[in-house]
Amino acid sequence: MQTGEQLTKKQELEVARQYQIVRRGIAQIVPEEALIAKIRHSVIHGRPLKVKLGLDPSAPDIHIGHTVVLQKLRQFQDLGHEVQLIIGDFTGRIGDPTGKSETRKQLTEEDVKRNGLTYQTQLYKILDPARTTFYYNSAWLGELKFDDVLKLAGKVTVARLLERDDFAKRYAGNLPIHLHEFFYPLMQAYDSVSLETDIELGGTDQTFNILMGRTLQGAYGSEDGQVAILMPLLEGLDGVQKMSKSLGNYIGIDELPSEIYGKTMSIPDHLMLKYFELTTSISNEELQQLGQGLKVGSVHPRDAKMQLAKAYVRMFHGEQAAHEAEQQFIAVFQKRELPDEIETVQLPSEELTDGGISLIQMLVALRLQGSNSEARRSIEQGAVRINSDKMTDIHASFKPQSGDIVQVGRRKFARIELI
Repeated sequence: MQTGEQLTKKQELEVARQYQIVRRGIAQIVPEEALIAKIRHSVIHGRPLKVKLGLDPSAPDIHIGHTVVLQKLRQFQDLGHEVQLIIGDFTGRIGDPTGKSETRKQLTEEDVKRNGLTYQTQLYKILDPARTTFYYNSAWLGELKFDDVLKLAGKVTVARLLERDDFAKRYAGNLPIHLHEFFYPLMQAYDSVSLETDIELGGTDQTFNILMGRTLQGAYGSEDGQVAILMPLLEGLDGVQKMSKSLGNYIGIDELPSEIYGKTMSIPDHLMLKYFELTTSISNEELQQLGQGLKVGSVHPRDAKMQLAKAYVRMFHGEQAAHEAEQQFIAVFQKRELPDEIETVQLPSEELTDGGISLIQMLVALRLQGSNSEARRSIEQGAVRINSDKMTDIHASFKPQSGDIVQVGRRKFARIELI
């Protein structure tokens, strides 16, 4: 790439504009000067950059934490660049060992194909299909012969692979590292070689793998290796841990509009701007104005969260659903009214003893709580109401009637139907 190419004033402004948009919210660019050079080259020659994201389809349900990189990809698309989405149907059979203290269970070909299709459906809720190309990396990795694999292995030393923190810890702890695990970062890197990727995105936990792509491109003769753009990990609703389904601190993009809206309203105030910055299409100017409004008190945090909640529902379910979710929230939580639609749950009479049932058992039977211990905590926290009356006694029994409305927290309702 020729870095001494001259730009017109208009082109210089366009390079600066794209760079300012791209660098928003990122944790690190490696190397930063190479990104500027690639944008310059793209603007001068009118050639879209190839921006890659690799996905091993081991968990097909996307949550807001995953959309951090997806929103950055969409920014690139809006600037005229192309997205390469790699569905790791080959690497997914191994599983990324990043952060793992033991060898991961291998997925079957059927598993990765099924999960890959689910990812594809969900990703189009954010990405522009016209500027997105899906690839399955078995197309090139599956075609490698054994001598090709040996040549690939010869590009990197074992010492370099042991620089990875997880490998180093397992080695130091005398825990097994299987040989095929060393090939995961090599295969992810070979994806970039095969597709001549300009930029690869990922979370900060993917730093080693993404930089390996740049290394391997150089080893295969590319003068301009890919740039690594590393995105921060998003804290979940607890405000502390990384957003994760296993921790229950997540907002799933396929959840009901009312769930997405309600969960968003529970985001800690101090993280709100970070959510706006990393997971929405709000402009830099609007973000700055919002931040200033919150700082001086001209914008109430509740109103900002309602704006964020509506943006999420609009993004994943459409404008009408966003309007309805907002109106339901206002009715239920600001006017203290019940939602228009409450699920009716059948409660068998044989589960009642002398016409009654323990409050804890009833919450579980109505599927409002997943376990007795969860139900007990909700009661102790004052989160349970029956026909608007707060229930605080964990030992209480209740004689339900058809039509009774049970509420847990702000978002869970059930109308009892005795059968």
